[in-house]
Amino acid sequence: MRFKVNANLRSLQTAGNPEMGDFGHHKAEVTIVSYKSDNDVVAEYNGSLYRGIFNVFAGAFFIDDVDGYIGRADHEDNPD
Repeated sequence: MRFKVNANLRSLQTAGNPEMGDFGHHKAEVTIVSYKSDNDVVAEYNGSLYRGIFNVFAGAFFIDDVDGYIGRADHEDNPD
């Protein structure tokens, strides 16, 4: 299963202004390559795989492209 979504990326997060409802999250397009549960998501971004979650309360994916690096994406079996 592979599908594209706009996800919140940790590397793009800014300080924001929480008092005004701005928590600093910024989105970019990623490809979800594995979704075992809301707390066990793997996404591809810029040719690499990262761990992430789906927050049911926000209705959004949050991908940790800072500390959640898994490895380079392998496209031999899926050359899209």
